[in-house]
Amino acid sequence: MNKELLSRLDRFRLIALVVGLIGLVLCAVGAFVNTQQFFISFLYGSLSWLGLALGCFGVAMIHHLTGGRWGQVTRRFLEAGFMTLPVMAFLFAPICFGLKFLYPWAQPTTVADDIILQHRQAYMNPAMFVVRAVIAFIIWMVITQLLRKWSLQQDTTRDVEPTRRLRSLSGPGIVLYPLTATFVYVDWIMSLEPHWYSTMFVVIICIGQILAAYALCIILLSWFGQFKPLSEVVTATHFHHLGNLLLTFVMFWTYVSFGQLLIIWSGNLPDETVWYLHRIAGGWKGIVWFLFLFHFFLPFFILLFRNSKRNPQALMMLATIVFVAHFVSVYWFIAPSFYPTGFHVSWLDFAALFGVGGLWVATFISLLMGPSLIPLNDPRVEHQIIEAHAK
Repeated sequence: MNKELLSRLDRFRLIALVVGLIGLVLCAVGAFVNTQQFFISFLYGSLSWLGLALGCFGVAMIHHLTGGRWGQVTRRFLEAGFMTLPVMAFLFAPICFGLKFLYPWAQPTTVADDIILQHRQAYMNPAMFVVRAVIAFIIWMVITQLLRKWSLQQDTTRDVEPTRRLRSLSGPGIVLYPLTATFVYVDWIMSLEPHWYSTMFVVIICIGQILAAYALCIILLSWFGQFKPLSEVVTATHFHHLGNLLLTFVMFWTYVSFGQLLIIWSGNLPDETVWYLHRIAGGWKGIVWFLFLFHFFLPFFILLFRNSKRNPQALMMLATIVFVAHFVSVYWFIAPSFYPTGFHVSWLDFAALFGVGGLWVATFISLLMGPSLIPLNDPRVEHQIIEAHAK
């Protein structure tokens, strides 16, 4: 990296760290002022940024399995993103101490009056909640550590064995990612309303995470692409490919989301429809319209045009909208379970989002400042450099 870029990154890292620490201090104050709201907000902040890390994890494995020039110029962004998982595991830990404030199945008086929760106690209890979370984080961190290790090894050798290992690990890894997510996201979000269930819910979560990761890659590539060494490689074709992938996952997210709604609504079963009734009550309808416009309609319509995908600035603005919509959608998944009669937002929601996010961004930048932004000793990258110079 050149000195100007390193200087800017160092400054951004310091700002992010300060914002994060201030946010966490406010969260600590909020834990004494309103304990339940603290845990609600901290769950939202933690899962929002954890979802981005997992999205980077999924996209990195997709690239290792399928190839594509878009992945060569975004690999370091993806690796820095998924290498924040140890920090996210640490920041998720406080949630385990507030389960009784979040989940009906962790409240003995509620369980005593609910025959369904009594039958689920062998599986749905605080101890098993922690065990499943620990197992999931261990699996994710082991795989991501290996992906990072072998990727950096390829930088030091012309032997393609590290790349072969990356591909071999990404096969089972891309299966373990949604499999482990199924268990923990049923615990973390779906069991907030334990009588509700959907076999498509975790699919929506995972697709949303991958979509947010692609949006992040576009935002970062459009900015870092102004500096060497990426400026020597990045072309409109890279943005075109990323725009196509963004469109694909916008459509996929919308398809599974609408499919879930259609099936549940047409079934008209009280235990299933109540989840949606909570999320369209009062001001929550405004969030639904926001997600419709900015998580689907606007990105879908604009990305249909080729020029919009080959224009870095236009694509970056659109990716920023999708990126923000990710945080709104996570809030919509969580908050109505506690405020089913209408829209509610707390200052602690922002404190947790910026507190966790500040540490996430500071860690991300630190990881990004180490290795070369372009993977070395990769013949596919070398071909792109020759091609870019030829143009």
